[in-house]
Amino acid sequence: MKNGLCHLSAVPLRSSGSDKAEVVSQLLYGEHFEIIEEQKSWTYIKQYFDGYEGWIDNKQFVTITKEDADHLSKNAFYCSADLIEFVSTRNHQLIPVHIGSSLAACKLLAHEFDGKNNEGIDHNQIADTAMLYLNAPYAWGGKCPFGIDCSGFVQMVYKICGIAIARDSSDQARQGRSLSFLEECQVGDLAFFDNEEGDIVHVGIVLGNNRIIHAHGKVRIDLIDHQGIFNAEKKEYSHNLRLLKTYA
Repeated sequence: MKNGLCHLSAVPLRSSGSDKAEVVSQLLYGEHFEIIEEQKSWTYIKQYFDGYEGWIDNKQFVTITKEDADHLSKNAFYCSADLIEFVSTRNHQLIPVHIGSSLAACKLLAHEFDGKNNEGIDHNQIADTAMLYLNAPYAWGGKCPFGIDCSGFVQMVYKICGIAIARDSSDQARQGRSLSFLEECQVGDLAFFDNEEGDIVHVGIVLGNNRIIHAHGKVRIDLIDHQGIFNAEKKEYSHNLRLLKTYA
């Protein structure tokens, strides 16, 4: 079994081995994976953190040992807690790293990091962590402040706060404990929304006081009630509420 490590800021994880293929997610600095299949220019991988699979360009990762992969898995929640920081290489070059990047990889890569990490952060700080992403633009498959989708936003906020959840909203909705009413929610719980076919297509973080933070066009704060998300600017509902979940 071969293993790999993302040593760049953020690289696309694609649906097939082509630069034109759909971006299904991203790998951030320090995230590691199992190598499933190798081709001339592309490699099919499975991430250790959430089991997500896809294709990555061979120029955008380095190989590591199984022992190194095990070490990274045990330290998965040791990550950057500021929007943008830098690691420095042994040649004194700087690599920008996004919030949520896995810092346990620094030692393996002979990189140095002097920024803010997530030491001391827990699930009680989910709302504060989510606010760091406010106004980040929406991007399908994105996981960083320069482009993020709704489930990527939720997953990264939870990761920074020491909670592992799935990558996609439909899978996230299968985790956690269900709540019956919005009034039962605590700050940091998740709300899920469906389409006309009943499929889960959106997720956001409950802030309390009938507010929710979610990625829709950008990471934004809207009103929420038993019907769904209400956009006060457009004076209309944008999403239909389906499920409420807690992961505490």
